[in-house]
Amino acid sequence: MRRTISRIAALALGITATVTLAAESAPAERTCRAGTLYLTFDTGSMSQAELIARTLRKHHIRATFFLANEPTVNKDSSLDASWAPYWKSLAADGHAFGTHTFDHVYLRSVTGGKVTMRPQFGQHGGKDVVMDEAAFCGELRRSAEAFQSMTGQPMAPLWRAPGGRTSPQTLAWAEQCGFRHVGWAPAGFLGDELSSEKFPNQALLDKALRDLRDGDITMAHLGIWSRKDAWAPAVLEPLISGLEQKGFCFATLREHPQFKGWIAQRGPVRAGQPAATEATATGSKR
Repeated sequence: MRRTISRIAALALGITATVTLAAESAPAERTCRAGTLYLTFDTGSMSQAELIARTLRKHHIRATFFLANEPTVNKDSSLDASWAPYWKSLAADGHAFGTHTFDHVYLRSVTGGKVTMRPQFGQHGGKDVVMDEAAFCGELRRSAEAFQSMTGQPMAPLWRAPGGRTSPQTLAWAEQCGFRHVGWAPAGFLGDELSSEKFPNQALLDKALRDLRDGDITMAHLGIWSRKDAWAPAVLEPLISGLEQKGFCFATLREHPQFKGWIAQRGPVRAGQPAATEATATGSKR
């Protein structure tokens, strides 16, 4: 009888240990008592791309990425086929993706129904380019098509203007061809593109932990050429950990109240849909 009881007790202890181990290995359920934040990253130099992916994976966080074809520290470009394994891995992790324009084009002016943009890269890099609606939509779609070609997955119908520079004209054109613009909250500007001498990492971390509120969209990059003291290695891990301790959860823009209805209505941007690739775009120095 005693042996039977001992065996039952040992079996029970074994079951308890197994359940405890499983509970410890699984991500803890979060109450989101402080609300939900929406992390977003623009491409940039890609110097911190792998670190950012690992950090998000470690914390079981899904973010939103805005893609342009920018030069990288690997001496290629961020939408070259060489980056396909990276984008595939992020897509498999469940992140969301939007376009940041293909050549990282900045708005310069709007005149007579046309917009003047300045591509930072590509054939017209550094020159002013006059675009009509078709050309502008084509610029947005090029990133979406490159992403789908590499990953087999379509982009969300979202875009972010380089520098956040928009006008009523570009916003309307983008929506007509299926993209809604995404900015960021004032507290969500994480400062990774600022001078590290004037804005040290600790100050940026303290500010974000102090000021971020429920519903805020943040903005940082997958690497910045100009910042000497890189932001992500020093800030991202303690920022996420600190925000989790405060009771924040994280989600992609697919779940954001301002965008989830639009995404459901428009659906993903798929290659082969009607696009404005035949658009006129005339380069002219100003």
